Amino acid sequence: MQTYLVGGAVRDRLLGLPVTERDYLVVGATPEQLLQQGFRQVGRDFPIFIHPQDGSEYALARTASGSRQTLAAPLAHPGVTLEEDLSRRDLTINAMAESDDGELIDPFGGRRDLEQRVLRHISPAFAEDPIRVLRVARFMARFASLGFRIAGETRELMRSMVDAGQLNELVPERVWQELDKALGEPNPVPFFAALREVGALARLLPELDSLWGVPQPERWHPEIDTGVHTMMVLAQAARLSDEQSIRFAALTHDLGKASTPAHILPSHHGHEERGVAILRALCRRLRVPTRYQELAECCGRYHSQLHHLDELKATTRLKLLERLDAFRRPQRLEAFLLVCEADFRGRAGFEQRTYPQADRLRRLYRAAASVDSSQLPKWVSGKAMGDAMRRLRLEVMRRVDREVS
Repeated sequence: MQTYLVGGAVRDRLLGLPVTERDYLVVGATPEQLLQQGFRQVGRDFPIFIHPQDGSEYALARTASGSRQTLAAPLAHPGVTLEEDLSRRDLTINAMAESDDGELIDPFGGRRDLEQRVLRHISPAFAEDPIRVLRVARFMARFASLGFRIAGETRELMRSMVDAGQLNELVPERVWQELDKALGEPNPVPFFAALREVGALARLLPELDSLWGVPQPERWHPEIDTGVHTMMVLAQAARLSDEQSIRFAALTHDLGKASTPAHILPSHHGHEERGVAILRALCRRLRVPTRYQELAECCGRYHSQLHHLDELKATTRLKLLERLDAFRRPQRLEAFLLVCEADFRGRAGFEQRTYPQADRLRRLYRAAASVDSSQLPKWVSGKAMGDAMRRLRLEVMRRVDREVS
């Protein structure tokens, strides 16, 4: 029985990146042997075991190239060699192993591709699992800043998989899982760029893909194209926050612009409300978590109101805070403000500008939130209490406005 460090741990060490997870491959062993040593098996169909002390994953060498999504279970037995197991992986940079004494085993040129900053598939077996199209795109989100690119032959294989309809086989949960992981990468934008380049974005996220080519008023959007603007907003959101729900809201805030009637272009009057129905359909299809959808809906509906905050009446500003549920969920207000700031700065020439509307609404919120029921007469209750609270909040918000102006 031999044990090797494999996959991302080897790749990241060679790149000089922190190694946060260690996965091991076991050659020449049976499940019974590992169970006897105290390992805990994960799942019934896959020979993956958890180390009893450090919690690391140990997998038995296997030959099938199928994934957790495909029907064919991998075949694991003591006779499977290290190279046979590595050959079923997706990319050369993920198909390296390291022995206990530090020897690098690299049968497919992964180290060379690391040095040349290339994402390259190992064999035609790559096409057996359509989720790999998304995985390659996700690696671009992780490594584009290091200069990585997708090998031409791999890009063509991905495109042929899309054209053959293989992405239609993917279940919603797996698509969302990869999308969510991509949103958590340092720069999610290359993920969507890679998918769009091979035609996968139109298959998986047609609501997003349809934004490219939709014009906006040049006065407010020097970049003009709505798809370009959306990627700029996502990039700004990634700089402002690591929270994936914030990045998702930034990604989807302008979906309604794809349905703008042609005769009013490049104006997009009413796109906020139109976008909500489109967003809901997307979230239903991909089974997006509720907290992501709720924040995205708030941002899609109300981002324009914050941009024009100075033009709003005090009553409208209070309604905005109430519709955001800010008094019960202040964290949602903060997330909303970050998305709106990303939207404001996600325009050509606006990247470094300040966004005073966010700080102003924060001040108004703090003033309104300072009002509590102890400031009301004891005899006030029910609807009268709610009305009285609103009047007090409006009063303190107007006072803050006067002080600022």
